[in-house]
Amino acid sequence: MAALRWLTPRRRSATARSVLAGEASAEAARKSAEAAETAGTSQETTPGSGVAEPEFPVHGDDRAAAFFDLDNTVMQGAAIFHFGRGLHKRKFFETRDLARFAWQQAWFRLAGFEDPEHMQDARDSALSIVKGHRVSELKSIGEEIYDEYMAERIWPGTRALAQAHLDAGQKVWLVTAAPVEIAQVIARRLGLTGALGTVAESIGGVYTGKLVGEPLHGPAKAEAVRALATAEALDLSRCAAYSDSHNDIPMLSLVGHPYAINPDSKLRKHARELEWRLRDYRTGRKAAKVGIPAAAGVGAVAGGTAAAIALHRRRR
Repeated sequence: MAALRWLTPRRRSATARSVLAGEASAEAARKSAEAAETAGTSQETTPGSGVAEPEFPVHGDDRAAAFFDLDNTVMQGAAIFHFGRGLHKRKFFETRDLARFAWQQAWFRLAGFEDPEHMQDARDSALSIVKGHRVSELKSIGEEIYDEYMAERIWPGTRALAQAHLDAGQKVWLVTAAPVEIAQVIARRLGLTGALGTVAESIGGVYTGKLVGEPLHGPAKAEAVRALATAEALDLSRCAAYSDSHNDIPMLSLVGHPYAINPDSKLRKHARELEWRLRDYRTGRKAAKVGIPAAAGVGAVAGGTAAAIALHRRRR
């Protein structure tokens, strides 16, 4: 992987780490997309307000694409939490660990801000625990857990938006802080082009316990989208992005068609000020003129701890 040549000591700048994470994720996404299935999915009707909007996406525009955040945008809740539930069912770790993880998820959502120390602890724990495990193991487990816990939690309205882009002949990518292997499973099951996610370094199909750059969160998501757009010769002013979180404002600001989906309060305010389009599927509402998405990136990053604990205890 070309991005690995750019790894520098731990003290490299946050900007450099974000760029590295973004380019690594874009590279992983492009490789996986070649093998992704393109099974069709019937488009579902999105609740409407009767207000006419310009035709979008534009059919036949092959320089446009769509980028969707995953947690609380495409899927109800955090993907990594559902993954942890599946591992718990398989006796990979004890109930008290799942309960602690659930509380951690609730804290992130209720507090509405990031605790750098908390995120660092989650990151370090996840990396140390997955070290030595095979990538294929994570993918295999992810396939089963998608059917058990994730499939029924896909928002029909967001799914319809993604399908509209596919029907228009455009590529559609998930962009998430969740591990790229899990994100790829979800993207393939939904018939999407591929996924950009947090990339853990692996050699010979085995995790080394290191990240390639940073978790794909906040500015790193924007860097990943930018890198993928360059590689795919996309015009970002013609692309769309969808998210529920204010943490994804950097990604949403990159494109010409930002959408806020099930937005948190900060994103809702920001989107209204900039007249971004809003879709809120939590109560079946659809805003007429502006749109805003809500955030789950931090929860996904922190959530890696639960999956990591499970894999660690299984190894013992």
